[in-house]
Amino acid sequence: MSINKFFLQPLDRIAITILLFVFLLIWLLILRGDIVQPSVREFSWENKRIGADEVSFGLTFSRPMDIKSVEENLIIDPPLAGKFSWVGRRRMVYTLLTPAPYGTDYQVKLQKAQDYFAAKAGGKKFIQPFIGKFSSRDRVILYIGAESNNQGRLIMYNLTRQQKQILTPRDLVVTEFKPYSNREKILFTAHSARNEDILSAKLYTVTTGLSTRQNKKPTQPGQFKLTLDSEKYQILKFDLSPNGKTIVVQRGNKDNPSDFGLWFMSDTGGESAKDFQKLESQPGGDFIITPDGQAVAISQGQGTAILPLQIDANKPLDFLPQFGLVKAFSKDGASAAMVKFNADYTRELFLVTNQGPQKQLFKTTGSILSCQFDSASPTIYCLLTRVLSGEIYQEQPYIVAINLRTGEQRPLLVLPTGQNNIRMNLSPDGLGLLFDQVYLQPTNFQQSPGINLRTDGGQQIASSQLWLMPLLPIADLKSSKAITPDKLPLVGFNPQWLP
Repeated sequence: MSINKFFLQPLDRIAITILLFVFLLIWLLILRGDIVQPSVREFSWENKRIGADEVSFGLTFSRPMDIKSVEENLIIDPPLAGKFSWVGRRRMVYTLLTPAPYGTDYQVKLQKAQDYFAAKAGGKKFIQPFIGKFSSRDRVILYIGAESNNQGRLIMYNLTRQQKQILTPRDLVVTEFKPYSNREKILFTAHSARNEDILSAKLYTVTTGLSTRQNKKPTQPGQFKLTLDSEKYQILKFDLSPNGKTIVVQRGNKDNPSDFGLWFMSDTGGESAKDFQKLESQPGGDFIITPDGQAVAISQGQGTAILPLQIDANKPLDFLPQFGLVKAFSKDGASAAMVKFNADYTRELFLVTNQGPQKQLFKTTGSILSCQFDSASPTIYCLLTRVLSGEIYQEQPYIVAINLRTGEQRPLLVLPTGQNNIRMNLSPDGLGLLFDQVYLQPTNFQQSPGINLRTDGGQQIASSQLWLMPLLPIADLKSSKAITPDKLPLVGFNPQWLP
């Protein structure tokens, strides 16, 4: 009987050699322990330009991390106060307490943070040093020019880079405008420079040349398009929702005064007259779109109605009979600043919340011109007037900051008597307040040919100066140090910040 001797083929020898080699590597790793160094795999704000709406960033790690060592060693330069939260041990989220100041470059640095398993075993395995970069949006303002060479034109000025851009042509006189939240366009009303009738104004959009989207190439600035004409209906007022997806226009038929009311467009994709639908409801006065863009608050009769933005709006979502005006909504829509008109000709400003409570903020014999909530702190800024004693009726405007938690008021600036045409606007980061100082032509002034700028009340504007007042954090409102506004080298009126 023959016996077949067992022998290895060459391929078998190669396979066994590889297995032995792999076994040796595994044995060495077991002896030496895990030597893979943890690292940051993803930083959600890498090279991003953030706005006031963006308040949290995330770091994703390659391995589970020791939470305490990460939180102790994370550095943001310049500092931004915030709080940590975690999803497991591989994903960290840092949420800012207040929006990042605009016009600033930032770095996020992390080193000496430890691997969780190594730290638990008593060892030390540090993360690969990480540096991430991001920046906040430039500080950019818009205003209507009042100099001879740009009267009535919409102007954009970048305070961060000291650059000016005129957006509208010479043959249009801008009367009002509102920026879109993405900074790409401005919605505005304007009439022909050859026709001084303000009620002949039409509704347009114009591009800024800016974009907040990383992968989108900005369009050229100054490209404007007609959105709504005024051939049949006069455009009396308009508003743009904070998300830029809803436009509401108050119009009146030139030939039929009873044909008066609100028209709305819930999607600005078309931006033409056929896209606007009339909101069927009782006639009203001043109005403002709610922050979610789904409703409009309008003065009706002796109170304020909240109407849904739909064709049949005869049934209000809510009606507040005691308040005649809504001056402002908070960013989240949870609060509103509302005005109550009293029989003794005084006015009261109330903080009204969607939970029901109503809190009186102040009472005045003067006017409540405008208010704006600060998204960075529990503060509301208001432009008010006080009636001066004397035989001649005079009002003196002033700006006040009110702490919504305590009700404490701090007057910030007293303005010249009789200048009730002032407009103010709070910056998105809550650190600056823009306002104008309009100078009127004397009543006996002989009107000159050409463009004659006018206030909402029809008074002719001679010139106007822009001012910027830096604001203190809410914690410093009790400070006795006076805030001094800075005079900007810009001649114009109705200044507004880009979001």
